[in-house]
Amino acid sequence: MQKGVQRVAAIHDLSGFGKASLTIVIPVLSAMGIQVCPLPTAILSTHTGFENFTFLDLTEQMGPIINHWKNLKIRFDCIYSGFLGSSKQIDIVSNFFQEFSRKDQLVAVDPVMGDEGELYPTMGSEMVKKMRELVCISNLTTPNMTEASLLLGKPMKKNMEREEAKDWLQELAAMGPRMVVITSAALLGDGSMCVLAYDRESDKFWKIQHKHVPAHFAGTGDMFTSVLVGSLLQGENFPVSIERAV
Repeated sequence: MQKGVQRVAAIHDLSGFGKASLTIVIPVLSAMGIQVCPLPTAILSTHTGFENFTFLDLTEQMGPIINHWKNLKIRFDCIYSGFLGSSKQIDIVSNFFQEFSRKDQLVAVDPVMGDEGELYPTMGSEMVKKMRELVCISNLTTPNMTEASLLLGKPMKKNMEREEAKDWLQELAAMGPRMVVITSAALLGDGSMCVLAYDRESDKFWKIQHKHVPAHFAGTGDMFTSVLVGSLLQGENFPVSIERAV
């Protein structure tokens, strides 16, 4: 574990109403003693679960912000991306990963694209294609079941056999990330929801079951990944960090 205050570049959108993205990432990581440097990708009146939300694409502002950070020689212990507003932003974030890369850095990609078998309104096939490229250069990714199926180009499944779930985890890890977590997963015969995880370095799998609540709560994925990222930065190992996040 590194000494001093850890610093995270948080590349997410800002929603005015409805707890999600930066309104979760900033307070959670800050409460864990981590400095959060937000790089907003878009400003929305609400998160995408509401109808008729406004959407301001900040693609053109990201470059100048990044250049200023480069001039200041800011260093990040972690780069953590979530909701991206355009396929062009994925290229910007990919370059950001490379330009701000440092030894032992955590590069976390929450591939925010959809849920419950559907893409979010601002997403399309080009975003899915480009998101695969971004995941390839991360060392931690945290898709939900819908996003995992999109990344792998496989049909969405509401329930999976245990061995098939392991195959999905390993296939995602083969894309590049060392640590893979699939949230909101359901395994046949379990009767509950699961968080599934795999560490390619140790070749170990984990499954954490939790009670299924038949309701939708926006921002739970942001909360999960933020606690996971914060725990890893605090020096916790991967399985303990997952348990804290759940």
